[in-house]
Amino acid sequence: QLQASGGGLVQAGGSLRLSCAASGRTLDNHAMGWFRQAPGKEREFVATIRWNFGTTYTAESVKGRFTMSRDKAKNTVTLQMNNLKPEDTAVYYCAVGERIILSTIRIPRSYQHWGQGTKVTVSS
Repeated sequence: QLQASGGGLVQAGGSLRLSCAASGRTLDNHAMGWFRQAPGKEREFVATIRWNFGTTYTAESVKGRFTMSRDKAKNTVTLQMNNLKPEDTAVYYCAVGERIILSTIRIPRSYQHWGQGTKVTVSS
């Protein structure tokens, strides 16, 4: 089970931190990622982290503004979002996938388990 939290309303240029806690599973050999979906748009990759080594991959659209990290002891990931822009407005989902190869790590269907989503709204 994945529980996401931390969404809300913020002005452009502001910051938010999203968290996602995983329960009921071990995360070795898994990747835990964030995706987002704006109204009328497809779900898109934001960032992901390989649990074993902490290697992160970030979408170009958020690179330099968003940072993903993990807390192995708490089975939790966070997404620190700085300098938010109106185009970051979306529902953000965390997801977990097992043994994902690098070439597919940005693809939503590579992830088997999804959280309920948390809404982020950035006003201009």
